[in-house]
Amino acid sequence: MGELKVQKFPEKMADFSVDFAHPNRSLVQGYFEEWVWVNGDRRSFLTYIPENLEYCRPCLIVAIPSGKEGTEYAQESGLKKLADEEKLFLFLLESAPSGWEYGGQDADYMNAVYSAVQSRDYYVTMQDNIFACGIGDGAAIAHQAVQKMTSEWSGLFSFGRIEANLRESGECLAGNAEQNGVELHIEAAKCQVPVWMWLDDSKDSCNREALSYWKEQNHVTGEPLKGQGADWIWMPSPVHNRTQVNEEQISQVRVTLGSGKADFESLSKTWAYIGMARRHRGFAGKNLRYFRDPVVSGAVLQERVFEGMNRLWYEYVPESCGTDQKWPLVVVMHGRGGTAESFFDISAMAQVAEARRFLVVFPQAGIHQQKPDGLKNVLYWNGSYAGRPVNDVGFIRSMVEDVSARLPVDPKRIYACGQSSGGIMADVLSDSAGDLFAACGCWSGMYHPRKVHRTYEKTEAVVPVLFLCGEKDRFCMSEEADTEFPFSLIPELRKDIVEKIEHCHLDKNHVQTWTTWPVTWYSYPNRQGIPLLTVGIVSDMAHANYPEESWITYDQFFSQFAKDEEGNLCYRGEKVFI
Repeated sequence: MGELKVQKFPEKMADFSVDFAHPNRSLVQGYFEEWVWVNGDRRSFLTYIPENLEYCRPCLIVAIPSGKEGTEYAQESGLKKLADEEKLFLFLLESAPSGWEYGGQDADYMNAVYSAVQSRDYYVTMQDNIFACGIGDGAAIAHQAVQKMTSEWSGLFSFGRIEANLRESGECLAGNAEQNGVELHIEAAKCQVPVWMWLDDSKDSCNREALSYWKEQNHVTGEPLKGQGADWIWMPSPVHNRTQVNEEQISQVRVTLGSGKADFESLSKTWAYIGMARRHRGFAGKNLRYFRDPVVSGAVLQERVFEGMNRLWYEYVPESCGTDQKWPLVVVMHGRGGTAESFFDISAMAQVAEARRFLVVFPQAGIHQQKPDGLKNVLYWNGSYAGRPVNDVGFIRSMVEDVSARLPVDPKRIYACGQSSGGIMADVLSDSAGDLFAACGCWSGMYHPRKVHRTYEKTEAVVPVLFLCGEKDRFCMSEEADTEFPFSLIPELRKDIVEKIEHCHLDKNHVQTWTTWPVTWYSYPNRQGIPLLTVGIVSDMAHANYPEESWITYDQFFSQFAKDEEGNLCYRGEKVFI
């Protein structure tokens, strides 16, 4: 029973050193007790971290049957085995002694846990892959929680009777949660979500009402199908007026009859479908798509030791890119706390590469201690470890050299882009690796002096920069109106814009403006009319990234720039003069 012991997280996670062979691995493992405040009450929940679990793996938050103790129930139900085999973070909610309450308080408890597990105090998760589960009389709690905050959850499944009316569950307040700099934004919007219910009786009025609610919410149509352990599978409508570049209509409603009890076999069958979904922050909401596993999608994982730390990247070579000629190379970098694997999925740049015929690599950042006494291994570009700055520019140069030695890379057409911390990294490369990159794209982040923990020597070359961010991005946008620019950025990014204008000898008063919804563009051309700096502000978007940005960045910006044989910057074949 030793493995069932519930521990307390150390007060100083910084006391744990990082294994440089596995810099992204959780520093602790086992069961731990955590706490949240819910409407003035302090509630506990259990966290289970499997052995050798890496950060950013999917999270499963479970309302277990009332009267059950978390660690023992995780064992007997198969939840722990599921977490071990699928490499999941597992969070267990226990009821009060009086049992689960269906007036909304316990649904708020589950949603509070959703927010709490993203605090990066003891481990690192992502809001893109958090799933809700309810078992026994906890089933209704999971349904109520997801009903209140549908746009935040990636999937829902339950075992047992749904003892609550979902149409009367109330609403959850939307808004930002600072969480010491964690980019959490709660929208609490109604939208699609994959659902699987295991029911003893489908004719029960509560179960029938829940089924009706989710069928309506997911816009499913037609007669149900059967298979993969489900007796009924309702599919989303095959008719869609909107493009599915940013969001895919993937939310089925599944029902299995005759068993409302969870065991490892039923959990595994359910997870095989529910676990495929991801909900990513983006324009006009959080978008649901199937997860694109890099290796399954055809990417190759590469690992190298650089300056003592194991570094990795995924490289994707479209089938159409043969060895008979050289192809452009795009370096795509994830944000703080993300991973190369997660950003392969989020950015969808591999799909752009397949359509436009270029090579693409997704490197993983070095590490940084984000909070005082906190984790030393939050993945972060240009961070530091034990007071020593991480040389991420050197790593990127080494990676490009390695890739170019093995793959048909065109050295005249190499580009870099990234989101948040990855956007800052792209901007750092525009300054310090202008000899290598022909253009850079910064999404939701540009050079910020307090967020770059290493100084690099700047190159003289001018690198065109595209900056894209959301109008609601509190990490980039300022609430104070700017008297000189048609957009308002925080002081640090505004200073960076001014320096770029001066470095490229541009006129800040000569700006070309147009709108292609949802982006309003501000372009600063040189005397030749060549846009060396372009700013795009995305309407109705917080700190986020969406796949269409990848298409925009390559089609409208990267593909226009290249270097000639002498290393001079060219725009559509025309040499750029500064």
